[in-house]
Amino acid sequence: MKKLVSVLALLLASTPVCAEVVHKCKDVQGRTLYQSAPCAQGDVPVSVWATSAQLTVDPEEAGKPVEQRMLVLRQQSNGHYFVEGLINGKSLNFIVDTGASVVALPRNFAYSANMSCQEQVSTMTANGTGNACASIINRLKVGPFLLKGVPAMIVPNLSQPLLGMNVLQQFRIEQDNGEMRLIPKK
Repeated sequence: MKKLVSVLALLLASTPVCAEVVHKCKDVQGRTLYQSAPCAQGDVPVSVWATSAQLTVDPEEAGKPVEQRMLVLRQQSNGHYFVEGLINGKSLNFIVDTGASVVALPRNFAYSANMSCQEQVSTMTANGTGNACASIINRLKVGPFLLKGVPAMIVPNLSQPLLGMNVLQQFRIEQDNGEMRLIPKK
């Protein structure tokens, strides 16, 4: 699993969709690229859109004290940090992955959470080419925080959901003594 997570982190790091504006391009080999910069010379621009995912406090959590509006995660024996979340009301356990540009979900989970493939995407990883689907999470809840319209990748053969930088960039991340704190940016 560690190898799969590392390969997926590389895959997603090469597909940045965490910027405020996302450019979708096709390179000369016909691969679809998502990037924060405009398409390179020789690439074909397909579309440009602004991501709409804004971090808010879930209305059910709004009355809680500010110090409870922080996620404190304990490092597990395998060195990873995990966090419980909800996608479209369906619960899951994410690996917090600062090397992943975008949330990545196992295909079976995504489909059971009423997500659909919006576009097939070819990917390049250390293990060669692969396929994934670009999608949008209607409603993502992590701790007391709610995001709507979150870009995500649906990945076949992925066993563990990854919470990527398109969500994590909304937090100040502190790590010390086996503890990670995710504090919302103002």
